[in-house]
Amino acid sequence: MSRRCELTGKGVMSGNNVSHANNKNRRRFLPNLVDVTLMSEALNQRVRFRISTQALRTVEHRGGLDAFLAKAKEGELSQKAKLIKKQVAKAHAEAAA
Repeated sequence: MSRRCELTGKGVMSGNNVSHANNKNRRRFLPNLVDVTLMSEALNQRVRFRISTQALRTVEHRGGLDAFLAKAKEGELSQKAKLIKKQVAKAHAEAAA
């Protein structure tokens, strides 16, 4: 399983551990990923994602999964998230018509 957020695309970064003596050792900064189940109001179903905790806060701030996906860029989303985004857009279009 890749260490990448499915909604924001946040992934592993690399850098240095720097000691008091200024010795530098390479290290990895891993994103804080959690498995969550989010509710889609438009589809009336639950969707499982592996996202970062910061993405979870952003989803709640924007008012839910549907609102988050409406504003999200296609390049950041995983294949599963892109599919859900299209389904939500279709459901909103059908509801408006």
